[in-house]
Order: sequence, then C-alpha cells, then structure tokens
Amino acid sequence: MPLKKSAHPFYEKLALVLVGLTALGYLIILGKDFVDPLIFGFLFSILLLPIADFFEKRIRLPRSAASFLAIIAMVAFIGGIIYLVGSQIAKLADDWPMLKKQVSGSIQDMQGWIQSTFHVNMEKQMDYVHNATNKAMSSSTAVIGTTFGALSSLLLFYSFIIIFTFLILLYRRLLFKFLLQVSGDENQQIVYDIVENVQKILRQYILGLLLEMFIVSCVACTIFLLLGINYAVLLGIIVGLFNIIPYIGIFTALFLSSLITFATGTPQDALWVAISVLGIHIIDSNVLLPMVVGSKVRLNALISFLGIVVGELMWGLSGMFLAIPVIAMLKIVFDRLETLKAWGLLLGADYEPAKITGKR
Repeated sequence: MPLKKSAHPFYEKLALVLVGLTALGYLIILGKDFVDPLIFGFLFSILLLPIADFFEKRIRLPRSAASFLAIIAMVAFIGGIIYLVGSQIAKLADDWPMLKKQVSGSIQDMQGWIQSTFHVNMEKQMDYVHNATNKAMSSSTAVIGTTFGALSSLLLFYSFIIIFTFLILLYRRLLFKFLLQVSGDENQQIVYDIVENVQKILRQYILGLLLEMFIVSCVACTIFLLLGINYAVLLGIIVGLFNIIPYIGIFTALFLSSLITFATGTPQDALWVAISVLGIHIIDSNVLLPMVVGSKVRLNALISFLGIVVGELMWGLSGMFLAIPVIAMLKIVFDRLETLKAWGLLLGADYEPAKITGKR
C-alpha cells in the first residue's frame, strides 16, 4: 500500500514548532520569578522524597511533619556548606592587614611594569585610579540600594523554593492522581513510566553531582596543601562548588582561585594553582564524571552546551543550573511519546555508527 501523505507539509510543521518554541520561551522569561523557584522546588522534592517517605512510613510521622523534617535536613546540609565556606572567608578577613600590604606591593610591581612597558608614568596611572574611584563613589548610593534590593529578592527566592518544596512533598500523591486522570486510562502506563524514570534519573544525577563536588573539593584541597598554597581549603571548596556548573564553571573557578592566590601568594603560586585546576578538570571530565554521574542523563554535548547558554540568557545563573535537568526531563517524555520520539533522538547521545538495513 502506498504511504499516506501528511495533511500538512514539513515546512508548515516546522514553522508552527518554531513559533510555538518562541512563544513558550517568551512566556518562560516573563514567568521567571514564579517558574524558577517552582522548578527548583520540584527538583529538591524529588531529591528529598526518600527521606520524607522514611519519616512517614518507618517512623509513622504525619506527612506534613515528614516533609518538614526532610526540608530541615536539606537546610542543615546547605547551612553546613555555607558555614564551612564562611569560616574560611573569616580566616581570609583576619589576615586583611597582611593581604593589604601584599596587594599594595603587587600593585606597585604592576605599576612599574606598566611604566616600563607602555611608558605611562606613576602619576598618570594614579590619576586614572582616582578618577575611577570618584565616579564609583558618586554612584555609591545607587549601588547600595541595588545591593539591598538584590539581597531581599534573593531571600524571597530561597523562601519560595522552600515553600514549593514543602507543598510538592505534601501533595505529591494528589499531583500524581491528577496526572493519571488527565492522561486518560489508555495512557496511565506511560505516565507511570515517565514519573518513575524522572524520579530515578534526576535523583541519581543530583546525588552524582554532589558526590563529584565532594571528591573534586577533596582532591583540590590536597593538591593545594601539598603545594603550600595559602587558604588551600577555601580554594578547594571554590573549585568543587563551581565545578558542578557544566562547561562554564571551570573558568570561573580558575579565575577566582588564581586571583586569590595572586593576592595572597606569588605569581608562581597562582600559575601552579591554574595548572592544578586545569589538570583536575581534565581528569574529572574524562574519568570521574563518567564514573560517578555516568550515563544518568544521556544528552549529547551540543544540546547540553546550547541548553546552558540559552538557560543563562533567559534566567541567568539559575538557568545554567536548571538547563541539564530540564532537558533530561524533556528527553524522558519525548522518548515515550510516539509523536515526539524524533525530538528525543535529537537530545540523546548516540555515538554508535548507524546500521544499514535492507535486502541485498
């Protein structure tokens, strides 16, 4: 029998898809303040679901109390990391007089190098610095107001994440029943499969990233201590924290660790720190990441990088964090819907050569 031709040509379908994606992207940008903490709350609720189930089923606590204790455990874990980083920064602040003297010496050496290389004397350099300082001080009121506004928005953002996490954990069975009824009786098995795989893969992915962050931090701290770098623990934690941001985080960690080392040590120390960070990243990308995270999220590098860039353009730093989990969820859905399997294939990481089939 001849194949039945589609009622709509391909270019018409493609145009509708592009228009739909553009409209969806515009709505996502407009709804950032609401959708952003909602997605974070969804991810945290998936991560905390085993803990909440343990409190509810094993200890026989009410679901509200179990969900609340699971969130308390998460807040305590994050608070421990913040306390560890804060204690290291406090040590850096205690040595501020010595750091100020060392930075002043480094600035004088840099001024001498600029004078000998670009023939700009010290007086002109200081004039440039004073002019920039005066301009910055003239706008200090606006800067302070912006800082307080950003801080309040950040606290509100974290509050929304905690509230959404608690509510999703509390009403998780109601939300699941809603999905089953909306999908219809004929699609309930697909819904079960999608929900189960989303929970499994995202939980393994997040736990794998946390384990990878811990291992990278320990390795970086050990190397910096062996090299005799000042504030080795702080620099190791910075490398581990920023390493969880795919592709872009390593450059941020490299810049911050080299800058702190240059301000607290020698240029040779900064060079060794930069080489160490690059070496850790190479080993992590080729050995540690496949072992720890593995193929939990089977996405190709092109789609992952595009997702991170688009996420940063749309939502900033939070968009970079959410890009990979959101694309992974979309792939799970696409792979299980017949009409969207081609999109799931596009997102996947298939490195095997195509097999040629057919009669000879």
